[in-house]
Amino acid sequence: MDYMNSGMRYTPKTDRDWDPAVQFLPASDNKKLEKKKGPGKIGAVIGIVIFAAVIALMTGLLVWHFHFRKNVRVKKLYSGSMRITNQVFEDAYENPNSTEFKALAKQVATQLRAIYTKSPQLAKYYVGSTVQAFSEGSVMAYCLSEFDVPASQEAAVDKVMATLDKLVDKEQRSIKKNSNALVFEDVVSSALDTRLISTSFDDFLRFSQHTRSNHIASIKSPGFPNKPYPANTFMQWQLRADQGYVIKLDFDNFNLEENCKNDFVKIYDSLVAIESRVMDEMCGYVSPSQPMTFLSSSNVMLVTLATNEKKNFPGFQAHVSQIQRGSKELACGGQLRGVSGTFTSPNYPNYYQPRIVCEWNIEVPTGKVVKITFSKFLLAEPGQEKGTDCRKDYVEIEGKKVCGEKEAGEVTEVSKTNKMSVVFLSDRSYVDRGFSASYEAIDSKDPCPAQFKCATQRCVKSQLRCDGWNDCGDMSDELNCKCKSNHIQCKNGLCKPDFWKCDGVDDCGDKTDEQDCGGCKSGEVMCRNSKCVSEKKRCDGRDDCGDGSDELDCSRGDVRCTDLTYRCKNNKCISKVNPECDGTLDCEDGSDEANCDCGRNLFKTSRIVGGQEAEQGEFPWQVSLHIKGFGHVCGASIISPQWLVTAAHCVQDDAKTRYSQPGTWEAFFGLHTQRQNGKTVVKKNLKQVISHPNYNAYTYDNDIALMELDSPLTFTDYIRPICLPAAQHVFAVGNSVWITGWGATREGGSAASVLQKAQVRIINRKVCDKLMGGQITSRMMCAGVLTGGVDACQGDSGGPLSYPSGSHMFLAGVVSWGDGCARRNKPGIYTTITKFRGWIQEKTKV
Repeated sequence: MDYMNSGMRYTPKTDRDWDPAVQFLPASDNKKLEKKKGPGKIGAVIGIVIFAAVIALMTGLLVWHFHFRKNVRVKKLYSGSMRITNQVFEDAYENPNSTEFKALAKQVATQLRAIYTKSPQLAKYYVGSTVQAFSEGSVMAYCLSEFDVPASQEAAVDKVMATLDKLVDKEQRSIKKNSNALVFEDVVSSALDTRLISTSFDDFLRFSQHTRSNHIASIKSPGFPNKPYPANTFMQWQLRADQGYVIKLDFDNFNLEENCKNDFVKIYDSLVAIESRVMDEMCGYVSPSQPMTFLSSSNVMLVTLATNEKKNFPGFQAHVSQIQRGSKELACGGQLRGVSGTFTSPNYPNYYQPRIVCEWNIEVPTGKVVKITFSKFLLAEPGQEKGTDCRKDYVEIEGKKVCGEKEAGEVTEVSKTNKMSVVFLSDRSYVDRGFSASYEAIDSKDPCPAQFKCATQRCVKSQLRCDGWNDCGDMSDELNCKCKSNHIQCKNGLCKPDFWKCDGVDDCGDKTDEQDCGGCKSGEVMCRNSKCVSEKKRCDGRDDCGDGSDELDCSRGDVRCTDLTYRCKNNKCISKVNPECDGTLDCEDGSDEANCDCGRNLFKTSRIVGGQEAEQGEFPWQVSLHIKGFGHVCGASIISPQWLVTAAHCVQDDAKTRYSQPGTWEAFFGLHTQRQNGKTVVKKNLKQVISHPNYNAYTYDNDIALMELDSPLTFTDYIRPICLPAAQHVFAVGNSVWITGWGATREGGSAASVLQKAQVRIINRKVCDKLMGGQITSRMMCAGVLTGGVDACQGDSGGPLSYPSGSHMFLAGVVSWGDGCARRNKPGIYTTITKFRGWIQEKTKV
């Protein structure tokens, strides 16, 4: 029996369409159908027909419920393992074709049948068992058992199989001492992932690998890297190490379909797909700069790959090696002494092992107390993502359990003495990246000298108190505040920055910041031109606003073209707002979904990236513009293979340098770290520089420029264009956008070496204009920092303001002027791309 290609063994019978006892009465004599006094014969006929129909319906339902539904059967497969304590492992057990393997497998299957047949809930549904593999310790058997279960009994069988260990214990106690029966211990069983028994699989591929000391083997999906992995295929790799070692699996390339419902890899701490032993499920694209490494708890591991019929990708490649138990690489826990220090979970920042317990005993000088702070805390797995119920993997600090995924500094604990105990436990299933922690000796009477002490014991700078940001993580630094003159005083006592007023987001939590915003009355809607009209006039076919905005997003076929409606390539207009590249064909000619291979990165963002550093390949449209012989000066965005968008103020000549000349510049693509030009980086020269003719060097109005490359780019995983919005595209106030760059701003300052990223929020134009002293024109947009410290966002002149919309990113703006995002409470000013869409198209044909 092969669980991967065994089909349904039961085909339900079908009842006949009609019950022969039910007959339809003829009505050929029209006179019999004439109305008569009282019910008469016709009334009786109708009554009989209705009664017969009701009886037939009820009979059919009862027959279906008690016969057909009862006989619908489900194939259930349960994978499991057990330790055979009265056998010694032989090398021949690794070979499923060996005589020794077959003999022991037959004995295991026979004994399992005896166990199942003695269970009233299982005996009548049991089909058979097969042994998939053996491994050391004494001998571990990995089995698969099949049951043919009525649908109504499926839950009951699941419940019994979940406690298979109890059935085995009961059977073991009945075995006579002089019997040659196998002795089972550590019995585990769980239902097989139904996706692994899909009847749509066309092929099943099996591989095995036994690694040795001082040897690194490799596994890869079929065809990698030259062609995609096969469709409709289930693949598995059984990995083994020597006894006394654990397996190290290191992925250096991983590129699967983004949706795990289609193609996915699952890794098991076992030799068979036991769901209670799954370590992780993965799909998508993982950057080679952030490799994934897994460690087994014993000397076996299973890697599976399941694919469907479409969208196949290159796949993966991984290296397999073994590590001896007790080695430094697997170090876990220990004694920590001194005034400060650090420690991490095993294998950090990669995945820790399943089934481990580590304990660190920390001791600082007498008279001090221990303060521990976690800079990274990633212990999330199915069932405890929110960290409220720590029944699986957790860290225990002085009796307090912590789990889930936490922000940097959110987990901070202080001891009552100069000693502290920290315990880390992982269970048998699902592993994560783990944690990084530091400890220090502090004065219990003054734990935060010259700083503010949060209720969480975390210390933050005093100037961060009452500034509108939740620096403590529990809002304790924002409570009982007297707000500054440039802050909003919320009715609930909180303080919020002025530029969050009237942005459509309830920042206060009591809507104080969204009051007195010149909104419309109840029952009215606000037009784009700020006029208020009745809700009843919305989508009535008339332009009540005067700018046509009350007729947008209306489901009508014939739409009058205005400045606000989206114009398809065939010159027909649609009322839908932002229809470009949203996955739905709205234009008859499909032009709203054309040219949508943009604004996407192929990498699955890793949570382990620290601070505000972007991940390599996360923003593949980001360009670094260098002055030849000098270095990075400005940023830019890729909009096509030959054209870039940047800021006009970056290309204005001064007394020393002719920035307007293409020969002055060189552009770097796919760059992540300055001065590190790896194989992903491409350097190009420029053919021409086009600054906007109406650029004003004093007001920074019309601050946009175009650059043409001397030769077209070849797009890669690290070099891709961002989507250009239509002129009618709406970038809503309050929505989050991304700013990226290497830190150079108009005002100067030192640049970051690694590409930085930060989330900012689009700010209400009127509020921003007030903040900036009336300097905001209709061609500018404002965005501010949502979270972080003074250096949370390091912008870069000319770089992109990336607006996420569905699975794409659109170029909303170009970094122009102001304080960028380098300081708190200072909005950055950006050139609005939609205002220049026609000019860009005229010059570039993009």
